[in-house]
Amino acid sequence: MSQPIFIHNNLSLIEPSFGSNLTDLIIELDHLRRKRLDGSTHPRVFFQLKNIFHTLESIGSARIEGNNTTIAEFLESKLFVPSTVSSAIREIRNIENAMSFIEDYVRDNPINRAFISEMHRMIVDRLSPDEEGENTAGVYRRHNVKIAMAEHMPPDWILVENYMNELIEFINQNDSPKYDLLKVAIAHHRFVWIHPFGNGNGRTVRLFTYAMMIRLGFNVSNGRILNPTAVFCSNRNKYYQKLSEADTGTESGMLSWCEYVLEGLKEEIEKIDKLLDYEFLKREILIPAITYSTERKYITDIEAKILKRAVEKPLIQASDIRDLFAGQDNAIISRQFKKLTEKKMLATEKEGARKYMISFNNNFLLRGIINSLGEKGFLPIND
Repeated sequence: MSQPIFIHNNLSLIEPSFGSNLTDLIIELDHLRRKRLDGSTHPRVFFQLKNIFHTLESIGSARIEGNNTTIAEFLESKLFVPSTVSSAIREIRNIENAMSFIEDYVRDNPINRAFISEMHRMIVDRLSPDEEGENTAGVYRRHNVKIAMAEHMPPDWILVENYMNELIEFINQNDSPKYDLLKVAIAHHRFVWIHPFGNGNGRTVRLFTYAMMIRLGFNVSNGRILNPTAVFCSNRNKYYQKLSEADTGTESGMLSWCEYVLEGLKEEIEKIDKLLDYEFLKREILIPAITYSTERKYITDIEAKILKRAVEKPLIQASDIRDLFAGQDNAIISRQFKKLTEKKMLATEKEGARKYMISFNNNFLLRGIINSLGEKGFLPIND
C-alpha cells in the first residue's frame, strides 16, 4: 500500500500507486498544461467565449450555495441599472469581479493571506449576512460554525489562523511538479475543512482553486478557457459526498477525492478546448445559435443572413453581403453594418476598419450561444 508523504502536522501529499487511474490523470493533465494551443478560432471570438465561461463559472459557483438565478435571468440583469440589482445577481457579479482580479493578480503575485482575504472581500461585497454576505469581510472567523450538508465539524475558531498558515505554506512549498495537481485537490478540501470565514467559504474556495490552476499554467495566456467550477456544480450531491469521504482523514478517502477533482478537470478542459477548432465552433455552436435566435424573433431574417456570412468568413465587408441587397445602393449596406455594430452583434476587426466579425455582446444573440453550448453539453448548470 502506498504511504503518504507528511509535510507538516496532518496536512500531507499522497502517493497514488503507479498503476492507478489517479496517476494516469496526473500525467494526462500535465500534458494538457504544457500543450500549446494554436486553434483556428479567431482570438477576438475566443475571448468572447472566455467571457461567456466566466459568467457560467460565476453562476455555477453561486448556485452550489443555493442561489437559484438562471442564466437567462442573469443575462437580463445586465440591462438593469445598479440600484435595481437583486442580492442574488450581485452575488454572481461579485464572483465575476473576483475572477478578473485573480487573472490580473495571481500570475505575478503569491497566493497568501492578503490574497485570500481580498478574494473573500470581493465575494461578499455589498451583501448582508442574510444575503450570503459577511460583516467581517476578509477576516478569519472568531466563532465556531457548522457546515450545511456535512457531518464534519470545522475546527475551533481559535485554531483557524494556524491551520490557514499551514495551508498557505503547503501550497507554496517547493515540491516536485508531479505533485502540483494533487496539491490543488488537497488544498481545496483543506480550505473547506478549515472553513476559515463565517460565510462565503464555498465561493472563496472555488476561486482559490481557480487561482491555483492559473498559477500552474492552465490559463488564457496559452489559449485555454478554464471552467473549474463545472467539476463541482454539475452534480452538487456528488461534490459533497466526495468532500465527506476526504473528511474521514483516510488515505482512501483523500485518493477518491483527488481522483474526482482531477477527472472532472480533465473532462472539462478537453471539452472546452474543442471550441478552439473554428469548424467545430461554427458548425455546432454559432450557426445553430443564429438559427435559434431567428426562430424566436430575437433577430430579424436579414440580420441572421448577415451574421451567418460573418460566421462563414469569419471577417466580412460590404462586398460579401451585396447580393443580399440586390438593386440597393451601398448606403443601405453601410447602415446595416452600423445598426448591427450598435446592437453589438457585429464588431469591427479594429478601430476604423471596414471589416466586421460576429459579436456575442448582444443579449438576444447571446441567448442563442448559451442554448447551443447547452445542447452540446458545455453547460454544467441546469436551469
